[in-house]
Amino acid sequence: MGTTQLETVPEPKYWHLKTVLADALDSEFAVGEILPNERELAARFGVARATLRQALEQLELEGRLQRRRGVGTTVAPPRMGVSVGPSQGEWPGAGGDAWRTIGCVEAAAPAAVAAALGTDPERPVHTIRRQRTMRGQSVATELLYVPSDSVPALPGNLSPAAHAPAVLRELHTLPLAGEDRAVELGSARAEDAKQLDRLPGAPVLVVTTRYVSDGRVVAVAVATYRADTCRLTFGDSGVEITHHDEDERGLAAS
Repeated sequence: MGTTQLETVPEPKYWHLKTVLADALDSEFAVGEILPNERELAARFGVARATLRQALEQLELEGRLQRRRGVGTTVAPPRMGVSVGPSQGEWPGAGGDAWRTIGCVEAAAPAAVAAALGTDPERPVHTIRRQRTMRGQSVATELLYVPSDSVPALPGNLSPAAHAPAVLRELHTLPLAGEDRAVELGSARAEDAKQLDRLPGAPVLVVTTRYVSDGRVVAVAVATYRADTCRLTFGDSGVEITHHDEDERGLAAS
């Protein structure tokens, strides 16, 4: 096979520098250590400061560095693992899962979600927003979409505080026949970014779960995780989220 045009494109200088910097982080710096300033780093590696900034920004996106106002750029702690969402075979909110319910409204679902649910895109569905935190830091936000047809016995005229618990309670009465998950890289929407303390458009990991009962999809959950502090792994126990945590690293090392 001949050489493609893409294969002839040289590697960007900042990308090579990123690899060199990553090796230096592993061999020369400790977690939490403050990096030298940009002028010193640029001089050490013989690059322009603009190139250095690109490399540092990429390492920050990958979760290797953290920039703290008033402190500087520090080496990020390694990611630590906790389970994602409910266990296989359980409804959201069952078994005391780690998500906190923020609220519930009736609103039209995104077109892709409406298609998965088999509902009219303009027909409002129960939309529950939930949030996941670790050590006081928000690491994920979730929207759980439940059409009215899935919870026909839901009482009417519910108060805002009672809306989400009532929807989850009715959902839990259904026999859960199966679920499937898909993971993709995305960009944080404005509301999700606000919940995650990130800028809109920041890279995120999106986990979409479809819940099946009686041969049809009765609920869809779209969970958005911070890509700079989290990574997803797959094993016999399902999906696992790993998150930067300095305290847990210290305990593991002791």
